[in-house]
Amino acid sequence: MAKKLVIKVTAGADAPERCSQAFTVAAVAAASGVEVSLWLTGESAWFALPGRAAEFQLPHAAPLPDLIEGIQAGGRITLCTQCAARRDITEQDVLDGVRIAGAQLFVQEATADGVQALVY
Repeated sequence: MAKKLVIKVTAGADAPERCSQAFTVAAVAAASGVEVSLWLTGESAWFALPGRAAEFQLPHAAPLPDLIEGIQAGGRITLCTQCAARRDITEQDVLDGVRIAGAQLFVQEATADGVQALVY
């Protein structure tokens, strides 16, 4: 059975260490062959937009655009529907490969057999 990891990141520039940890864990897992689903919620929703990850700075942390590229190479990134709506973000606005989906799909992914879910 393939390993699966669902990560929900609720922090953005407002809590940079927690945000970076979520993206780092997701990218390392994807590079290790784990099937990753990263959910952007709350302030991390902004990183679904082109150019926003490049603005993120945290000393001694991997650049967020590099982490996003690694996650997308071996997994999926989803932007929370409600979080997108509160920020007036539409499907036309987001990075290629980022989908917008809601709580029903998150619960389905997080509760599937063989899945480990983490929240940052």
